[in-house]
Amino acid sequence: MTSNFPALDSLRSTCISRLETSLDRWLPANSAANRLSQAMRYAALGGGKRIRPLLVYGATDLAGAPLVRADIPASAVELIHAYSLVHDDLPAMDDDDLRRGQPTCHKAFDEATAILAGDTLHTRAFELLASEGQYRADTRIAMIRQLSRASGVDGMAAGQMQDMQAQGQQQTVAALEEMHYLKTGRLITVSLQLGYFAAEIDEPGLLEDLTLFGDAIGLAFQIQDDILDVTMDTEQLGKPSGSDEKLSKSTFPSLLGLDASRERAQKLCAQAQQALSGYGSRAEPLQQLAQYIIARNH
Repeated sequence: MTSNFPALDSLRSTCISRLETSLDRWLPANSAANRLSQAMRYAALGGGKRIRPLLVYGATDLAGAPLVRADIPASAVELIHAYSLVHDDLPAMDDDDLRRGQPTCHKAFDEATAILAGDTLHTRAFELLASEGQYRADTRIAMIRQLSRASGVDGMAAGQMQDMQAQGQQQTVAALEEMHYLKTGRLITVSLQLGYFAAEIDEPGLLEDLTLFGDAIGLAFQIQDDILDVTMDTEQLGKPSGSDEKLSKSTFPSLLGLDASRERAQKLCAQAQQALSGYGSRAEPLQQLAQYIIARNH
């Protein structure tokens, strides 16, 4: 992050070290299959923006609960995100060689190991929600239910399927928004919902506002990704630039143009901020995260 977002920087400096410690703990270096463990750690501990875990922590903090309550769901959602990137990068899907400035998992290891690493990151996420941390049984069920829905046939996996089917086709803006709501937005929104559930408070209005906030920044995030794909080079992005054009995918810039895409992202950011406007300074880290999402350059 940058000093333009001091409240966000403060949250990040506190929470990222918590997350990295937690991930290191739940991804042991040695197991019955050491190569598998190494590939899992390579995929999940290789850096990244950690936006989804930050949303978990930010929502728990906004709910007035200690940050320790967010450690498990923050780790779980990052494991799901890491698994999705490992599988997205495979030759059968996006066929990418670079992720976060490093060789993708299947390049660093091999395709079969990468598939298994993704599978096992996925299962570890739900193992954590089912058994770790101090949560009521109904809280565990709620977190598992919501993350399952956001990751599966009604969420991220469905969006990825739509993305592959749309290659080489001209999509409408509405179809593109629906695809990215599933592929990217659902996991962003559920991160906020997990943070709310982990706090174990009864404030339905806050859950609704966090959901509105997440839906808006999820789409803004993808629009910014599309913009960066055509305006930044591979070194700046840490992954191949121009990959959407290579795969003949519809993007927001290709359908709307760059200026209109930037304007749409800015409107979504404002919409997100409005959803949390009633919480005052308590919401400042999340408000600044919305701004960061459309200001980032990678």
